Amino acid sequence: MADPALHRWERAGLAALAVIVVTIPLSLLRGPSGAGRAATDATPTFVGGAGCVECHQAAAEAWRGSDHDLAMAEATEETVRGNFNNVEVSFHGVTSRFYRRDGKFLVWTEGPGGTMAEFEVAYVFGFEPLQQYLIPFPGGRLQALGLAWDVERRRWYHLYPDQDIPADDWLHWTRNGQNWNGMCAECHSTNLQKGYHPDSETYTTSWTDIDVNCEACHGPGSRHVAWARVPPMARPELPDLGLVVPTAGISPAALVELCAPCHSRRAELGDWDHRGLQLLDHMLPSLLVEGLYFADGQDLDEVYTYGAFLQSKMYARGVSCRDCHDSHGLKLRYQGNELCLQCHQREVYDSYDHHFHKKVVEGRPSDGALCVKCHMVERPYMVIDWRADHSLRLPRPDLTAEIGTPNACTQGGCHDDRPLQWSVDAYRRWYGQARRPHYGTTFAAARRGEPSAVAELARLAGHPLQPAIVRATALELLSAYPGAEAAAAVRAGVAAEDPLIRHTAVSNLAIADPAERAALLAPLLSDPVKAVRLAALSNLAGVPRELLKSYQQEAFDSALAEYRTAMEYSLDFASSGMNLGNLNLSLGRAGEAERYYRLALAIDELFYPARMNLAVLLSGQGRNDEAETELREVLAAYPDNAEAAYSLGLLLVEMGRPDEGLGWLERAAAALPRDARAHYNLGLLLQKVGRLDEARAELEQALRIEPDSLDLLVALADHLIRRGLVTEARPLAERLVALYPDQEIGRQLLAFIEGSAPRGG
Repeated sequence: MADPALHRWERAGLAALAVIVVTIPLSLLRGPSGAGRAATDATPTFVGGAGCVECHQAAAEAWRGSDHDLAMAEATEETVRGNFNNVEVSFHGVTSRFYRRDGKFLVWTEGPGGTMAEFEVAYVFGFEPLQQYLIPFPGGRLQALGLAWDVERRRWYHLYPDQDIPADDWLHWTRNGQNWNGMCAECHSTNLQKGYHPDSETYTTSWTDIDVNCEACHGPGSRHVAWARVPPMARPELPDLGLVVPTAGISPAALVELCAPCHSRRAELGDWDHRGLQLLDHMLPSLLVEGLYFADGQDLDEVYTYGAFLQSKMYARGVSCRDCHDSHGLKLRYQGNELCLQCHQREVYDSYDHHFHKKVVEGRPSDGALCVKCHMVERPYMVIDWRADHSLRLPRPDLTAEIGTPNACTQGGCHDDRPLQWSVDAYRRWYGQARRPHYGTTFAAARRGEPSAVAELARLAGHPLQPAIVRATALELLSAYPGAEAAAAVRAGVAAEDPLIRHTAVSNLAIADPAERAALLAPLLSDPVKAVRLAALSNLAGVPRELLKSYQQEAFDSALAEYRTAMEYSLDFASSGMNLGNLNLSLGRAGEAERYYRLALAIDELFYPARMNLAVLLSGQGRNDEAETELREVLAAYPDNAEAAYSLGLLLVEMGRPDEGLGWLERAAAALPRDARAHYNLGLLLQKVGRLDEARAELEQALRIEPDSLDLLVALADHLIRRGLVTEARPLAERLVALYPDQEIGRQLLAFIEGSAPRGG
């Protein structure tokens, strides 16, 4: 199971958990003609992996014992690997005991509310290098215990060794952050139907196979099984022999997308039906965002391979997962460098002149000469699970020096005892100066809020040779920058061929004029990709309906229903409640918006975006005291949250408490050096309380961030004129007239200045 901490900010009786057994109807066995028609006409359904073994014994044998086979199982003598022989372990002040009674596997540990209690293990989760244990809870829930078994070291350990997580936290093992039904189930079982019921907050989760079986990749198999039951000479001609998802004769990119639904960090848009649909019809892969990836795109958090592989030259050249991994057994096709030498010339790449490492050191094989040690750096997840970065990148110690990202030499487990400069010098000595620019430097600058990043982000976003996930990430980062160049790049992305880029552009397109927004985005309500349709709907939710043509209104209503269904599917996550709150607020349904914001906070009271949006809603209704309470709740949990400090400052000013508000605005502006609005509002308040020099400094800082802003030019010009500094105000007024010839304010200011006698500075 993944570390769910960052899911907080993403879209992240037990009788109902019965195994569904699907049998082959007798009508399919009655003869060639009937069976032929059934094989051709029947809607495919899931039959279970056991129905495939008879004809596919070699594939089944390779699969048996694989990570897919062992993804999940009932807790039995054969499947439980942990020590349940009355063993005690203590972590974070809690002493837990693992023991057995009457053939059951039990644990005495901290439960809901911090109360010690006994829990029965119902299922095991995974096999190696660790195994987790699932505990049944009321309402059809299964919860993943925070203590796991280290298979190699044969010990119990805590999955969060450095975090003392209280029992009321979303991340505690009894809460939603460790809930199997919503966090883990879909990728550990086949034909998983989550079955969440928001009204009762219960689950009726079901599956066809408890593990990752044949139909997880090949799709529901009833049509293929029916076809196979027919005597060979009577079998009808069916595309792909009746298989729903073809796996032969498809492109490498399509093969990668077969694996992506489970091997990607993502937000889900509904149950995965295993029918090989366009990936973004079912889920939305995460971009190379801060907290998940390092600035240069290396894995930071658990991101499950897909996002990294999309960045690689291998993917661009048509390499797919099965070129390296056996499709059924999942093992590597070759060991050591032989895996890479399938494609790369041995005499060039498996040589000292390329890797500069000895193959044998002190009589033993050396890791230094292995391709993967330089090009697929490993990091530990879940404390002990070392996983390789699949971006297959060049080692770049120079980037470590420039932007602080890891490198394979001194931070990849090989030469950790050496200083960074040692690896930089060695790299230059062997390969020369690294001159190739890398998007990591641009992403790092953008994460720091540097204005200089805009031009390069815009170039990356439109560059056809850059990976789609890089281009989409550039668009996401551009959304933080106001200005014509950033806006033009995002607008261009709306028409991109790749759906991930298109979705990101639509999600981040900021157009104030509703008519212009409708003209640009309304056609995308009928986009062939679901995620794009939902993004268009979300962006258009506040647009007056009359701005849409009649057929666009129909598309809007259809997309609205899709959006609600997708969000209701994941209402066990706070983010979906917030999204539905935002939607209803845009649609003018404040009561429903408040209900969903509060529902999100009931799931995770520390999910501050929902609390911030609730505060905005309450303030808009004149319920300022309640809004203040919500913002102070955010700041109590997250004292460094500059957005909350900024919002609280503005609210206090509105409530007639400017002295209190000033302190919060000063705090926010100091933490948001690139936020023009924070400096602008602080400047206006400082002007109001008579701190004029400080006010001018803040207004000038705001204008440096957004030099073409109408509001900021007017504010600074007005400030200078009020102080009698009309000579200094003149260039600002002239700039207003030049930039905004249709706006009367520039000419009015200029006329006033020209009619005033300058009084110096």
